Amino acid sequence: MPWPNVTLVDACVRRDGRGGSPTAVTDDDPAATDADRRAVAAATGTSHTAFLGPGRTPDGARPVRFFTATAELPGCGHGTVAAQAVRLTRTGLDELNDRQHTGGRTFDTTVIRRPTGIEVWFDQGLVALRHPAPDERAAIAAALELTTDDPHPTDAPRIASPGAPRMLVPVRDRSALLRLRPHLGRLKAECRRYGLLGCFVYVPPVGDRPGAARMFAPAIGVDEDVANANSTGCLAAHLLDATGAQTLAIEVEQGDTLGRPAGVLASARRGPTGITTRVGGLAVVRKRL
Repeated sequence: MPWPNVTLVDACVRRDGRGGSPTAVTDDDPAATDADRRAVAAATGTSHTAFLGPGRTPDGARPVRFFTATAELPGCGHGTVAAQAVRLTRTGLDELNDRQHTGGRTFDTTVIRRPTGIEVWFDQGLVALRHPAPDERAAIAAALELTTDDPHPTDAPRIASPGAPRMLVPVRDRSALLRLRPHLGRLKAECRRYGLLGCFVYVPPVGDRPGAARMFAPAIGVDEDVANANSTGCLAAHLLDATGAQTLAIEVEQGDTLGRPAGVLASARRGPTGITTRVGGLAVVRKRL
């Protein structure tokens, strides 16, 4: 690895410390180009790389940029979990409350050292929700190759955006979720056509049982994500909106089809300006590459 000080983090592991999304974290080089950063992201072998900027922004936040092998992202939930976990390990503290600046937005973060890893929470902010147009819904369903038995009987697809829109697609049960085999080329084209980051296909939580989800984002070079924390926050906002409640908290399991069991927590709150969310995950800092 020609870029120095790259650390591998398993972000959003399950409660017992298993699995998680392998994420690379490194210090940014102000002299580097975005092509250099994309090359680092490709060389790490992880889906995303977090670049920790030097110093602080004028509003007191620590800058972080996220890259895949093909593009810069305006935000990355599990990347934020990984980045903040690395920052805590560098301080030697057991808890750190700070602010992060990513994609033109500054938000609060809380990081706590736990026995099974490092727990990270961040404010996702406002989540905008809308119902997809019939053509959007039909195009994405066809690209996902959903059968007539797959859709959820009471929930419906939604477009959710904490800054970048994605479609939330409910299915009836975990069996339908696990057997899903989307046409990735078609999904990539349709997501780009409608300006979507990707599709978060999910089974809603029921009672004390966590929900389950898979995130497909070939339009940004990630065919399937091990864990997508921002989409989990979007799901919390959607479910809160659907229930009419004031607050809601969920847990969503992900990554099983990729052999990397992951878990993401999220809470949503209704306020005077709309629905805001917080997203959390447990990280394990592994090693330097």
